[in-house]
Amino acid sequence: MKSSLHKVLHPVAGRPMLLHLLASVAELQPERQVVVVGAGRDQVEKAVEGKGVAIAVQDRQLGTGHAVAQAHDALEGFAGDVLILYGDVPLVRTETMRAMLDRLARGDEPRAVVLGFRPADTAAYGRIVADGQGIIEKMVEYKDASAAERAVTLCNSGLMAVRSTDLFVLLDSIGNDNAAGEYYLPDIVMLPGAQSAVIETEAWEVAGINSRIELAGVEALWQARRRVDAMRDGVTLVAPETVFFSHDTLLGRDVVVEPNVVFGPGVSVADDVVIHAFSHLEGARVESGAEIGPYARLRPGAKIGPKAKVGNFVEIKKAELAEGAKANHLSYIGDASVGAGANIGAGTITCNYDGFLKYRTEIGTGAFIGSNSALVAPVKIGDGAIVGAGSTVTADVPADALCLVRPAQDARPGWAARFRKKMQERKAAKA
Repeated sequence: MKSSLHKVLHPVAGRPMLLHLLASVAELQPERQVVVVGAGRDQVEKAVEGKGVAIAVQDRQLGTGHAVAQAHDALEGFAGDVLILYGDVPLVRTETMRAMLDRLARGDEPRAVVLGFRPADTAAYGRIVADGQGIIEKMVEYKDASAAERAVTLCNSGLMAVRSTDLFVLLDSIGNDNAAGEYYLPDIVMLPGAQSAVIETEAWEVAGINSRIELAGVEALWQARRRVDAMRDGVTLVAPETVFFSHDTLLGRDVVVEPNVVFGPGVSVADDVVIHAFSHLEGARVESGAEIGPYARLRPGAKIGPKAKVGNFVEIKKAELAEGAKANHLSYIGDASVGAGANIGAGTITCNYDGFLKYRTEIGTGAFIGSNSALVAPVKIGDGAIVGAGSTVTADVPADALCLVRPAQDARPGWAARFRKKMQERKAAKA
């Protein structure tokens, strides 16, 4: 990855790829979870803190079999089944993991269950030779495969299910007599004494990430599937390929999303919302019937009430707009509450920060804030109050009051004509 960030912590859809995988595992309610890590242990430990995950360290990189063996102490006394997954293969579904465990429990009791796939380009993947019942006859790494074996299209994803009572006995039995001098995890499948089985999944689900190019490819895969899911669930995407979701985006029915909209983490959108083009939402809640954008930005803590309107070039941060409130254009509303039916004029700013602390602005129900107003927090605008355009408000405004904060207008008849004449004469004198 050529990065100071651990590979498995690079994000897909706003979530580190390792946490994508652990979220899918969590649905199985595992008794134990172990992450085997080499370099970058501190980063990984911090990322999984509080998730019930044990860390095992592989000090020397001696292959996948050697890596799994490092989990021995963390699995001491565990008598269940073990799923072996990879932190850089983040899209594996819970259903697929469950299918692997179910196959392991079948009556023929295979020693191991391997997850296979058939990619469009088999490239340098290890190959699986299996019979019609999915019983594995041979597994071989690409670099050790013959020409005939390389012609096989069933490939090894590396993911595996094994009974804990067998796993470490099998690992102790494999050697490193191969082209790389490593202990290959797949070698446990070919040890004498019992048969193993393969089940298949689609290639996208086991796509691995070893470079930023592959990271972008997996991001594209994830986004494409999420767009399809959204439309199947009743969302209209006007230009699907231009909309980007986060891993936790929630959209209601009859939501319309116009082109070039980006959802960051923590966004929840209720039914019948319209999100116009080029809007960016993160950490925001949008209630039913609201309208967002175009070119709107909802930052963390934004709560947009039913039938409220956030228009073009409006930024909302840690602020609530109650039902029917409107901020139609060119405003910043931060650390504030805006009452039901209130109207925020163009160019209005809540001045919430003094360089050290943040302060709150409260705008009452039905209040009207004229264009180009600055509300210097902390300040309260009462219900039904009107703030005249161009005002800088530094004190509370009572309910139903008119607040005007502007100098008296000074009009000087003929001044402009005299000024132009003077400047023309000065210009002529220099010529």
